[in-house]
Amino acid sequence: MMHGRGKSGDAIVTMKPANEAERSAAEPGERRASAEGNGGPAKHVPGAGSGLSVSQALDRIRKVARERKEERFTALYHHLNVELLEEAFYELKRDAAPGIDGVSWQDYEADLEPRLADLYARVRRGAYRALPSRRRYIPKADGRRRPLAVAALEDKIVQRATAMLLNEIYEEEFLGFSYGFRPGRGAHDALDALVVGIERRRVNFILDADIRSFFDEVSQEFLVRFVQHRIGDIRIIRLIQKWLKAGILEDGIVKASDRGTAQGAVISPLLSNIYLHYALDLWAERWRRREATGDMIFVRYADDFIVGFEHEADARRFLDEMRERLGEFALSLHPDKTRLIEFGRHAARRRAQRGLGKPETFNFLGFTFISGKSRTGKFLVKRKTRRDRMKATLQKIAEAMWRRMHQPIPVQGKWLGQVVSGYFNYHAVPTNYRAICMFRDEITRRWRHALNRRSQQRALNWDKMKRIADNWLPKPKILHPWPAQRLAVTHPRWEPYAGKPHVRFCAGGAQ
Repeated sequence: MMHGRGKSGDAIVTMKPANEAERSAAEPGERRASAEGNGGPAKHVPGAGSGLSVSQALDRIRKVARERKEERFTALYHHLNVELLEEAFYELKRDAAPGIDGVSWQDYEADLEPRLADLYARVRRGAYRALPSRRRYIPKADGRRRPLAVAALEDKIVQRATAMLLNEIYEEEFLGFSYGFRPGRGAHDALDALVVGIERRRVNFILDADIRSFFDEVSQEFLVRFVQHRIGDIRIIRLIQKWLKAGILEDGIVKASDRGTAQGAVISPLLSNIYLHYALDLWAERWRRREATGDMIFVRYADDFIVGFEHEADARRFLDEMRERLGEFALSLHPDKTRLIEFGRHAARRRAQRGLGKPETFNFLGFTFISGKSRTGKFLVKRKTRRDRMKATLQKIAEAMWRRMHQPIPVQGKWLGQVVSGYFNYHAVPTNYRAICMFRDEITRRWRHALNRRSQQRALNWDKMKRIADNWLPKPKILHPWPAQRLAVTHPRWEPYAGKPHVRFCAGGAQ
């Protein structure tokens, strides 16, 4: 294959048109050419030049990705230079647990310059080897434990640097209804989009879908093929394959598999978005345009997604076909956690006519969504903190409180104030005021109990405890604007689909 080279020595090679590329990865029955042999005549375009700053180089990559959507990047590897590795290092969490190498962020920083120089030399000549990740478990709200993979520090650095390069390309590919683990997007953007979509579109049914063990079941073969749609640099592909094959160390045994991407690894969120972009998002967008007979909304945050429909028949057809679609890519829906419920502005009235109770609720990103009404009687989607999540959070705080029981009250108060502020920063949304009040009251009650247990003196009465709490804990206050207000600022337009103007995805269209 002929590689075009710009002035800087970067190369980008043309590929099949985007619709053919999508079809080749999306249809398992169709053979796809390898990365080295995929082709057609080469088209020469300049890449991101050498001698640029990290930000300038990334901007150039983003610009080329935006302008050359039908081409593959064949020369990205040289951007993994010392400057990019250093920036990636400083983006890592400084208090993260060390991997099997036992090296902490602080240890590495103490001798940063020679360490990065050595790492860069190994990456450049292909001598870099990925180490197995260390298995770690964290508790979940339902009492189970979530398995995480803790990578060695140098693996985190190279993964972060690689993700910085790939993000510039895939941010021009991903669709607007994908919100998880993307630069400039967060959980509240997804929550806002979902609320506005339900309230402004004709949504009568909600499909609450759950992919079973997504991070464990991802097909590494399909994942690599998906990446190859835009990445033709075989050295980047080999890096990704190294991380996928490195395995997990647990109980002294390294276990490797041809399935899964390590949950907790720095590169995993991006890889999971790439996988679901091709396996689900493009298909769902096409289904909306070609198959839906009424309104349809779709919001995805990582492997958690909600789909809204005007017609029940559309919802059931979509669910059946989505099961088949995911099955083609080694994924399946959890039978107990995937539900189709009646929800929306007409749900209460229609259920009452059939002699049924209140509309069912669903959960998304830590909140329970409820079909409700405003004080003026208008339809309103209400969000309340999930009870099980609040209970689990309070239990963790109580355990930490007992370990701090003998600290001075100002020390405890400063710590608890930060905890409550952090909780409010996420949960203090409109319609959730009662829940955040309940949370603060429960923190105060448990704090009083801990203080009374540490002393033989007369117990603190509630009035005195309230004064202590008022000195240290923030007052309950709604911190987030109404979803429509914030969405109008962050995403000033809906996705511009011409085929069915009455059918829209949630705001934040593909940029």
